[in-house]
Amino acid sequence: MTKTNSSIFHFAIIFILILEIRTQLSDESEFLVDRSKTGLTHVPKDLSLNTTILDISQNYISELRTSDIISLSKLKILIISHNRIQYLDMSVFKFNQELEYLDLSHNKLEKISCHPTLNLKHLDLSFNAFDALPICQELGNMSQLEFLGLSATQLQKSSMLPIAYLHISKVLLVLGDTYGEKEDPESLRDLNTQSLHIVFPTRNEFHFILDVSVSTAVSLELSNIKCVPDNNGCSSFQNVLSKLQKNSRLSNLTLSNIETTWNFFIMILQLVWHTNIKYFSISNVKLQGHVDFRDFDYSGTSLKALSIHQVVNDVFSLPQGYIYKILSNMNIQHLTVSAAHMVHMVCPSQISPLLYLNFSNNLLTDMVFKNCANLANLKILSLQMNQLKELANIVHMTKEMKSLQQLDVSQNSLKYDESEGNCPWTRSLLNLNMSSNILTDSVFRCLPPRVKVLDLHSNRIRSIPKDVTSLETLQELNVASNSLAHLPGCGTFSSLSILIIDYNSVSNPSADFFQSCQKIRSLKAGNNPFQCTCELRDFIQSVEQVSSEVVEGWPDSYKCDYPESYKGTPLKDFHVSQLSCNTALLIVTIGVPGLVLAVTVTVLCIYLDLPWYLRMVCQWTQTRRRARNVPLEELQRTVQFHAFISYSGHDSAWVKNELIPNLEKEDIRICLHERNFVPGKSIMENIINCIEKSYKSIFVLSPNFVQSEWCHYELYFAHHNLFNEGSNNLILILLDPIPQYSVPSSYHKLKALMAQRTYLEWPKEKSKHGLFWANLRASINIKLMDKAKEISHTQI
Repeated sequence: MTKTNSSIFHFAIIFILILEIRTQLSDESEFLVDRSKTGLTHVPKDLSLNTTILDISQNYISELRTSDIISLSKLKILIISHNRIQYLDMSVFKFNQELEYLDLSHNKLEKISCHPTLNLKHLDLSFNAFDALPICQELGNMSQLEFLGLSATQLQKSSMLPIAYLHISKVLLVLGDTYGEKEDPESLRDLNTQSLHIVFPTRNEFHFILDVSVSTAVSLELSNIKCVPDNNGCSSFQNVLSKLQKNSRLSNLTLSNIETTWNFFIMILQLVWHTNIKYFSISNVKLQGHVDFRDFDYSGTSLKALSIHQVVNDVFSLPQGYIYKILSNMNIQHLTVSAAHMVHMVCPSQISPLLYLNFSNNLLTDMVFKNCANLANLKILSLQMNQLKELANIVHMTKEMKSLQQLDVSQNSLKYDESEGNCPWTRSLLNLNMSSNILTDSVFRCLPPRVKVLDLHSNRIRSIPKDVTSLETLQELNVASNSLAHLPGCGTFSSLSILIIDYNSVSNPSADFFQSCQKIRSLKAGNNPFQCTCELRDFIQSVEQVSSEVVEGWPDSYKCDYPESYKGTPLKDFHVSQLSCNTALLIVTIGVPGLVLAVTVTVLCIYLDLPWYLRMVCQWTQTRRRARNVPLEELQRTVQFHAFISYSGHDSAWVKNELIPNLEKEDIRICLHERNFVPGKSIMENIINCIEKSYKSIFVLSPNFVQSEWCHYELYFAHHNLFNEGSNNLILILLDPIPQYSVPSSYHKLKALMAQRTYLEWPKEKSKHGLFWANLRASINIKLMDKAKEISHTQI
């Protein structure tokens, strides 16, 4: 094992064991301090007294003293690996009675002195500079010890005696560079452990002296094996493997980081084949040399599973067919060959007992196992990360696999052409993984009829066709990371219980989904571009009505993407009223009050003459506003009368009996031609004087007014005065209606005034008279100066 690989392995063990210990600590008591990779030269002094986990690995610490950790009475895990410590007195931990996990690997330790009070569960002293095994008498008292990491350059059988009575779950033994010079082959006999991992030095010359066959381990791993031509260590290694036939306890064997020839590699397979080993794993293999064609003896094996991972071949020309034949004809149940640059695999020559076959991360094409009928017992097949392109070829491949239940063809370049015709999948297939390919919507027309679990995530699916053949047994569907715009209904998938559809283009999921999918127990639809509009409101309500365990990731993964004002808002916080989303309700809400108002106004207009009252109120308001805009002093200086009245003699009765009495009783001065014209002056001159000396000019309009020439003159001069002074001094009272046709064409002034100006209409109903007089008085009411009053009385 190289330094890098050993470090990865080492940290993996540390991580797993830390997790195991941390799960035993409550949230209240656990206190983690991570000061790794911080350039420390000594243990920091500012540590909390509550520290239970301390990581000060990968620093430059060269010494560990009692005073450094005496205050950490609650310390359970101490990781001080990858530092520069050369000597350690274990008594520094005498005040840390709760310490269970101690990692001192990858330092420069040459010597340690033990302390009797420690009772660790995990002690790692591997990858240090010990000559002899650092096993002291006190180490044998650690009855709880589960993991022990050791390193040494010399192994003696007597070194293991202090720990011979311990039942250690796993032992890691790292051998130094000078290993092999003075070794006792049976040094491992007294080591009592379930799992043993031996790491040989990575020097050019390989020595294998240890007799691992005498170990009591059930699981054995050997790393850094270099068996090349002219290497004497390989023969010793071969002899030890042969002796494994006598070891009935050993059932798991792992060889990692191997450099050897093809012939020796096949020989290793043959030697292990005839042992009691059940599970054999080979990883990180570098092969060279030619291959001798020898028959492989498949008889008499206990092997159930063979795993070959990460193979590098230095041979340019290799008889691959021979290698493929050896592997395919192995009468075992589980076979894995991954990351081996394998371009093909032949069909077994007879009915194979294989149940599990993993050829992931190779270079296999669609032609693999074509028309292969001898894999009838195969249940699980993985062809992940290969060079598969046509789904139709994969379908026909499974046709002969009558027992196949699980197939993984993910991370390939599969596509499906509907013109290929029928899809004769094997009917036994229940679990199908076709994720990370280039499949489109058409794939739903080529699926196994009895599939229960279907993974199609990371493809190019835009929609699920409605004419899909019914998949009544489908229970789990993963279509994440596609381009789906809608949640699929369960009409086609009547048994669907798990749907994963996150990272798609679902903007307005249907609120009927949960009603359609009655058996759904898990929905993962987050991280979609949800449009927070009225259409989404019903879906949010339906989500909130189901159990929180059903909608996975709710509410954190469900956020608005549109409109911009709501972007990033969790769907649970998006609220919109029912009124704004229900068009019919909105129409009723607005329409009914509007209709009631219209009926009310109509009734008021018909029965109470509302328009007339409104016009009168409007005119009164406008008159009061105009009066406030004219300076009072100016009006008082120039006018003597409140109003000049112009009327036809035929309407004099109404003027004298109604108009004048109702105005003069309120101290309003009226100018009339019969009492205010100055004798001796012409009629025209009197008209002009009266109009100029009056605040307003009142014209009583009626058909009789139209026929009076003098009335027209008065109207003319009053209108002329209006334009000269820029005031609104005309008040028109319509006593009786005047038809337009009755107005002579020469009276264009009258026509213009009646068309442009509003007028007061004399109401026939007596109940309206009060408002009429109030409106009229308001339009002419102004306080006149006393001097003007005296002049008025003198003229009278």
